[in-house]
Amino acid sequence: MSTFLLPLFFFLFAQSAELPAPSAMKGWSDEFDRPAIDTNLWNFEEGFIRNHEGQYYTNRPENAYIEDGCLVLEARREPFSNARYNPESDRWQDQWETAAYTSASLHTAGKREFLYGRIEVRAKLPAGRGVWPAIWTLGNKMGGDVPWPDRGEIDIMEFVGYNPGMIYANVHTGAYNWVAGTNKGDSIRIEDASTAFHVYAIDWTPERIDFYVDSTRYFSFERDAEADFQRWPFDRPQALKLNLAIGGNWGGRQGIDTTIFPQRYYIDYVRYTPY
Repeated sequence: MSTFLLPLFFFLFAQSAELPAPSAMKGWSDEFDRPAIDTNLWNFEEGFIRNHEGQYYTNRPENAYIEDGCLVLEARREPFSNARYNPESDRWQDQWETAAYTSASLHTAGKREFLYGRIEVRAKLPAGRGVWPAIWTLGNKMGGDVPWPDRGEIDIMEFVGYNPGMIYANVHTGAYNWVAGTNKGDSIRIEDASTAFHVYAIDWTPERIDFYVDSTRYFSFERDAEADFQRWPFDRPQALKLNLAIGGNWGGRQGIDTTIFPQRYYIDYVRYTPY
């Protein structure tokens, strides 16, 4: 191979290696049948993270553990010191000295990301004013510092405790996001979401993302013919997140009922089937 072609070859190889073909994706699941959370599959978020939520995320077994074949995320009402406390910081996450709640958030970034296919999670949700459990995906940084919401977010399931029985799906992109009031989504009423298990799922193809509870499709987000990266960043891999937030700019809109804790979010399994 000529010295002229070598740089071109390695550039093209790097570009193709950066984005795996959907057919190269392998199935993935966690049935939570081990005695402890598998840290080969999951990372823990720690600290105050987003949305001015009241909980401090920890990696403690008090907040995330396996019980009877389920992953349990447990939110507790308890004081917890902020390890990053700095009153001189311009970040709210550093300015808060103590949390009133603890909880857990797990994600797969850097360990497994997903592109096209079916993602399904069987879960039973917590209940009460102030809880905000979610199942969602977030795009990776795509080789650079691509900010939210440009890298894309798929909210497979969100639930806010002040509106019991209502399940929400949303999509956030550079063009469509909650900050601008342009996010795309819908909702469905599931009266027993906090007393029974349901399967929350998406079917994700290059053309559309369909959202389901059990076998009911209740929202679809379609890629239009003129979609650019700002409208459709969903041709790149996304990591999966499972979290139980307390309060925050949506979950805490009607305050927090301090009498309901501890609250538990049960996840029976997480499964990914590639297309």
